[in-house]
Amino acid sequence: MWSDLPQPAGKVTTPLKTTLTEVQFGPMKLLKDPLQVLLVFAKEDSQSNGFCWACEKANFRCSMARTPESALECFLEKHHDLVIIDHRHSRHFDAEALCRSIRAVNSAENTVIVAVVKRPDREEASVMPLINAGFNRRYVENANMMACYNELLQLEHGEVRAQFKLRAGNAIFTALEQSQEAIEITSEDQVIQYVNPAYESIMGYQQGELIGKEIIEVPKSEKNKPDLLETINSCIRKGKEWQGIYYAKKKNGDSIQQNVKITPVIGQGGKIRHYVSINRPLNDNNKSDKSSERVQAESQTDIQSSKHKDRRKGSLDVRSTTSRGSDGSSQRRHSSMARIHSMTIEAPITKVINIINAAQESSPMPVAEALDRVLEILRTTELYSPQLGTKDEDPHTNDLVGGLMTDGLRRLSGNEYIFSTKQPHHLPSHLTTPLSLNDIPPRIAQTMENEDSWDFDIFNLEAATMKRPLTYLGLKIFSRFGVCEFLNCPEATLRSWLQVIEANYHSSNSYHNSSHAADVLHATAYFLCKERVKQSLDPIDEVAALIAATVHDVDHPGRTNSFLCNAGSELAILYNDTAVLESHHAALAFQITTRDDKCNIFKNIERNEYRTLRQAIIDMVLATEMTKHFEHVNKFVNSINKPLAAVEENGGNGDEESVKSILTSPENRILVKRMLIKCADISNPCRPLELCIEWAGRISEEYFAQTDEEKRQGLPVVMPVFDRNTCSIPKSQISFIDYFITDMFDAWDAFADLPNLMQHLDNNFKYWKGLDERKLHSLRPPPE
Repeated sequence: MWSDLPQPAGKVTTPLKTTLTEVQFGPMKLLKDPLQVLLVFAKEDSQSNGFCWACEKANFRCSMARTPESALECFLEKHHDLVIIDHRHSRHFDAEALCRSIRAVNSAENTVIVAVVKRPDREEASVMPLINAGFNRRYVENANMMACYNELLQLEHGEVRAQFKLRAGNAIFTALEQSQEAIEITSEDQVIQYVNPAYESIMGYQQGELIGKEIIEVPKSEKNKPDLLETINSCIRKGKEWQGIYYAKKKNGDSIQQNVKITPVIGQGGKIRHYVSINRPLNDNNKSDKSSERVQAESQTDIQSSKHKDRRKGSLDVRSTTSRGSDGSSQRRHSSMARIHSMTIEAPITKVINIINAAQESSPMPVAEALDRVLEILRTTELYSPQLGTKDEDPHTNDLVGGLMTDGLRRLSGNEYIFSTKQPHHLPSHLTTPLSLNDIPPRIAQTMENEDSWDFDIFNLEAATMKRPLTYLGLKIFSRFGVCEFLNCPEATLRSWLQVIEANYHSSNSYHNSSHAADVLHATAYFLCKERVKQSLDPIDEVAALIAATVHDVDHPGRTNSFLCNAGSELAILYNDTAVLESHHAALAFQITTRDDKCNIFKNIERNEYRTLRQAIIDMVLATEMTKHFEHVNKFVNSINKPLAAVEENGGNGDEESVKSILTSPENRILVKRMLIKCADISNPCRPLELCIEWAGRISEEYFAQTDEEKRQGLPVVMPVFDRNTCSIPKSQISFIDYFITDMFDAWDAFADLPNLMQHLDNNFKYWKGLDERKLHSLRPPPE
């Protein structure tokens, strides 16, 4: 939105209405706000009034500036699409100097700047001085209002629209750069004009080795059918899209099977000007050659037409006469199967559904109907989320699961809880930090002597550091793992980064504060030292895990995702009620880190390494969201624990190689990192009893405070059992351990070998059970 300018002589013309316009950009339409126009005239005259009236008539947003200083200030605030500068009276200000000043601003690259010049007395002057100063064109003075209006319309549909498309082009190339799919753009003559970083990474080439080369110069794989290239070329030269399976040859000579979509792009004169190729490596390289050949032979047109074929050869028609068929379920299965068969890449769930459908063909009716019900379950998206029974079950479990595993009840109240992110996140000046590890005060150093032990007492460190344990523990752990050396960053930068991250945790939260972050960092470091974990992860994974643990709850408001969604908070709106807090923690961590060189620990690492590290950190922080808890745990068990157990049971040859391939595959390393941070995040029940009790009290207090606020604001109460007057803390802990902790830590222990943690878990569970059997609601039994 726009407002009055801050100069005394400022004047703003308010349009009667504002409209959004659509700009055609190739095959896309882009929405464009009404044009922002800045008029720079030292004095009001008929010419400036003419442009003001023209802006109003055209529904443009118009600002007026009288001096170069106010013009520059206004431009920096609004970044106008069009600037019109009075060039007729040099005694008022230097129009060319002002134009150069505006052009010096980065955001002015796509701004159109017009000079209003005097009507020439005799011969026409050259426009080169104006062009050199940065003007796009000149307007010979003419105060006639329709002349001004026509000029604005020509500018809007000419230079301004062209600049808008260029600006959009930058955004599109940014999207291409970030895309995980390999993208290649060639000219109409099949000369490579662009490949994105994902293409470089997958194929092993650098951009410079490919750009300017003809496609035929790039080595081809011998695995493709001999006539496949001819088939592709004959299809795309007709302007049709081609999609299918293609073997590409990497720089190192390996062949890689890819799903490829090639789209011709029509340009000037209605001719094909470019070809865009989007390539996605296939996960399953063991597909039969017959299957590959079938897909290779199909053009996109074939694939589209196949959507209407019944691949089940009439078997569904027989079943449609049954009672289940009468409700249309058979017809739904028919259409969904046609869509599934038309997919070029089969997801694992698709393969499962296909196998079941094939089994139905020859099954007796009761079996076929049972398989129908199986298919209905498989088609849901929450395959790993347990379905809760009735409310007659344990209310503590129901409330915990409802509160932690949903994104809110979506019932908005008139009262809106605004968790504002507008407060500046900065390094508080009153905090002082030791220059290096050597300067840590002895009493603080003493509390960290056993930081590599699982029984380390984080609360002693919290007290010794006056609630700043994260900075000190971070310095010591990051030093132990050589993080500064890996990132090539000075210890002073790491120190500043730890300090600013800690400053953005809320010390007013009883649980989600920097002590919790330090505790999770400690657990993460402990797990990273386990032999199995070390075998699985690379140094970059270890650094990502330590950073993710440090930032995983930064700026947590002490309220759950459900609360923020129900309250219609700014963050819930920003992140569409999905993984609200986790998305915020990850995004804010990178904003804080990269905003200021003094604390930018990533400043000196190479771009691709940064992208890998960033992706891993974000993935780990998002994994702490509880809605996908069972999905993460089940994937870990099925992809890692079970295959490892099978290798150990079989014994014999190739053990080490088999174990290594399970531990170090890229997909499994991701699962290990997710499991590691999840276990670190909720490891409180596996800590020594006194630490476990303290954490239980803190999380309970935070939930009590949320329930109090929900009642105060008239919001839905997400976890009713967490009422400070009636809640049984032992029952809530028993439910949490039963539902979330036991299975996860059993799986993690089977992988990482953690007998001490499992012993603590057993002791702590017995402690809470003992209190509950005595019908006590408190953290501790009453004094004898």
